[in-house]
Amino acid sequence: MIVKMINLTCCLGSGMFISFKLEFLQGRLFPMGEVTGDHRHTQMGYWLALKYGYQAAMFQHSRAAGSDGNVKDIQRSQQKVANDAVADLSMLRLFDTFLENIPQLILQLYILMEHGKMSLVQYASVVTSFFSISWSTVDYQMSLRNSLSDKQAIHLGCPMFTYLSYKLFTLTSWIMSVVLLGLGNAYCFLFLLILLWILSTSWTWKQNTEFCNSKGMEYLFRVLVGVILVFTFFNIKGQRTKIPMLVYYFSRVLVTVVILCLCWYLKPSITQQDYFPLVSISAVLGLGLGLIFLIIYYGIFHPSIYCTEKRGADTTDGQTREKPNRMRNFIMS
Repeated sequence: MIVKMINLTCCLGSGMFISFKLEFLQGRLFPMGEVTGDHRHTQMGYWLALKYGYQAAMFQHSRAAGSDGNVKDIQRSQQKVANDAVADLSMLRLFDTFLENIPQLILQLYILMEHGKMSLVQYASVVTSFFSISWSTVDYQMSLRNSLSDKQAIHLGCPMFTYLSYKLFTLTSWIMSVVLLGLGNAYCFLFLLILLWILSTSWTWKQNTEFCNSKGMEYLFRVLVGVILVFTFFNIKGQRTKIPMLVYYFSRVLVTVVILCLCWYLKPSITQQDYFPLVSISAVLGLGLGLIFLIIYYGIFHPSIYCTEKRGADTTDGQTREKPNRMRNFIMS
């Protein structure tokens, strides 16, 4: 039953993501709706548009440029366009990761634990998947901050490592907990994920996001963000989220404890399996370490702590807007 549900989820998530991606790229490439050829069906069209856009910009500005100052302005403008494009595509990769890769990882872990056999190669594959998923959040966050002129970038080294560790441990803990619940009771597994998705989507709806031009695509965007929030926390509109983050991770701690207790109560035999100690310890220890790295990141290494913003202060993870509409187009953390 679990396998069928996850396969169905993968198909639905993939379909929704493809629809959203096509609409998103169409809006970025052809904001006036002028869609031609196969560009609307491939991300390559996006890069081609950037290429020809750069050439057109260079031609137009070079004719008017008569000083080094104008040349520098052109270079800054080109860099801005490139950073925005990288942030856009990084966001699409993030959506793809949470809508397709995470369900596949859950399915992989479920099957491996169900059969009770894992080779060294399979262990390596699982660990690589966890790092890949976690890195997608770091890559997106760094790309987004680089695209915002009024935001300082996440520095390489300790800040990046701390943020990666926070995401890696919290995501690992939660995915392990969800898989363990699936092994214990399929109906509880399904009920929990649906309940969390409804709550996450409702909170996203309450934020009144304005990401897409059409209402239909905006609703789809909120549904997709709701899926992401089932697994990790993100700031929806670049506003202050200290209280929502506290509530989110306090709830995560409670749900993790409840899952472990349910496994003991609903299926005591699961505690006799070889994988149970490893999975339960990973869930508890991973969550604890993740929260520690979360506190360290926001207390010491967040850009608002060690950098002076060009426009206002960035409290916890609240964001000020570079432009009236740009910050509403992204999720942050």
